[in-house]
Amino acid sequence: MVGRGAKPGFWDNLIAPKGGLFGDQCAGWTPGPPAKSGLGCRILADQMIAVAPSVLLAADIHVPKQPGRYPAIVSFGAYSKELQSTGLPTGNAEAGSPPIFTNRGYVHVIVTRRGMGRSGGVDAVFFNDADVEDHAKVIQWAAAQPWCDGQVVLFGTSYYALTQPQVARLRPPALKGFFANEMCTDFFRHIAMFGGAPQPDFLALWMGANFTPLQFRLRVPPLVRSLVSDIANSPLKYVWWPQVKKRMTRIMKAFQRMTPTRRTRELFAGLVLDSKSRASFVMPHGPSGMLGDIEVPFVVVQNAGYFNLHQFGAYDLFENAGTPKDQRWLIIGPATFDLPVYAWQMEALAFFDHLVYCANNGYDAQARVRYWTEGTKDYRTASEWPVSGSTTLRLYLASGGSDEKMHRLTPAPSEGGTNRWAAVPFGATVTPGFDEIANQRLSFEMPIEEAMELTGPLTLKLCFSCNEIDSYVIARTGFVSADGTYQSLSMGAIRPACRVIDATRSTATEIAIDIDKPAPLVPGVPVSLRFSLTPQPVVLKPGDRLRLDVASRTDLLRSDVSHGHAQFDMQVPPYYARNTLHYGSDTYIELARAKSGGAR
Repeated sequence: MVGRGAKPGFWDNLIAPKGGLFGDQCAGWTPGPPAKSGLGCRILADQMIAVAPSVLLAADIHVPKQPGRYPAIVSFGAYSKELQSTGLPTGNAEAGSPPIFTNRGYVHVIVTRRGMGRSGGVDAVFFNDADVEDHAKVIQWAAAQPWCDGQVVLFGTSYYALTQPQVARLRPPALKGFFANEMCTDFFRHIAMFGGAPQPDFLALWMGANFTPLQFRLRVPPLVRSLVSDIANSPLKYVWWPQVKKRMTRIMKAFQRMTPTRRTRELFAGLVLDSKSRASFVMPHGPSGMLGDIEVPFVVVQNAGYFNLHQFGAYDLFENAGTPKDQRWLIIGPATFDLPVYAWQMEALAFFDHLVYCANNGYDAQARVRYWTEGTKDYRTASEWPVSGSTTLRLYLASGGSDEKMHRLTPAPSEGGTNRWAAVPFGATVTPGFDEIANQRLSFEMPIEEAMELTGPLTLKLCFSCNEIDSYVIARTGFVSADGTYQSLSMGAIRPACRVIDATRSTATEIAIDIDKPAPLVPGVPVSLRFSLTPQPVVLKPGDRLRLDVASRTDLLRSDVSHGHAQFDMQVPPYYARNTLHYGSDTYIELARAKSGGAR
């Protein structure tokens, strides 16, 4: 079943690849000694794995230099494997750094799905059932190889994370656990439709960066990959990466101008034109609602900086998986944006050492929930999520005067009144100075008088009206520190015409909206909107000000990716309109206030 045989080519391993460790590695602790170390790395490039008659998947298999049988870490995705080990800041380099894993006594198997690169078969819709079955076959194949001890675990970010719960549901016997970073469970609402509207900005970027004809035919000899990794993963990264990061918005726009393959463009059209309901969605829906089939231990990591992508899935998995509660861990990390994604490799290795080597490294004693807390810049712990013992803090929105003024968040309901903001379609024409006479957002603040920790779900309820049949509402929370520095915390959105709550898909962290049942607005008639914002634990101190901003466009509330947040512009709202907030007992934000001090 292996096309080129088990021995690597001479030139493939003339230079050893250099591993990369950048970004956060462990969530607030130092693991005990590794089960193994110092084993080096060599590559078995372009190995072919049979998954169906006449269908072979291409894989790069990185093994320790020291011969033996080791647990295998499988990373299965739709992307080209040719640049995964180079350390270059490509958007698909999310499988981890192979030398980091092999040095610690693991075989790292990076597999490309059907139709990509050297893999056979047809390039079909992402995350389809055949891919999931192929993934399970790869796991069993890896377990049977002479370099594997029969145990397999999974690792990866984004696409490489989304595939993990899918295949874990099939329970392949060799699968012992998985470590997923930045994932989704409901592909319809977590990827394609944010707050009831398509995400063409993200989809065009994703497809232009990863699915061009060049990516499909790309071939990079292992020797070249190793040479590049020695440079890209050297200390020079601390010099060049900040410069790249400052230009990331421009780089992203350049990728959006790339032309993907015809099949990929057809999928883009299907997503933005036809996928207006679950019934018409052109991709699989994902494992949400079926997570109880999962039994193996896992760690799931949520990057708090992804406001309109990779959100809520981690909480869904942690809450609803069938895995015993003492065998699942949730980590909520800080808002970060790094490429390639080399974060959490040491955390994953500590988990894997505990799981497959039975190492006494302290992992079993780690709290089930660890969360990074803005304001104090430390990790706190809890036994469950949402954090037990929290109380609900309800703050009502109240007018501070004319629309452009700073408005108030208060513990008591306002006696009424309204404020308005202008909803202007993204990229639409307005006159110079338009914002001076028609503000496009409303802002609310509350001064903090005593220290408080806000950790858990955020819910916004608005009494809302519009002079159109539909609009769009974006809400963002943040805080202004005593020195005047602003820090974004969370974001959420809703399309007012799609406001029916889907109770069957909702979780303790996310109010799911059923966008299959649109109810057009009656101009001027108030309706109730209730939706979730992404969680971001924070400790607010006296002198800080909690802020809530409400607008109709993501770009009006977004921060640049150089600040650690990855947000994508959206083609909303659909019409020029006046939006109105009606104050009173039905317009408020609810936050979870943790016990004083919190666990550390």
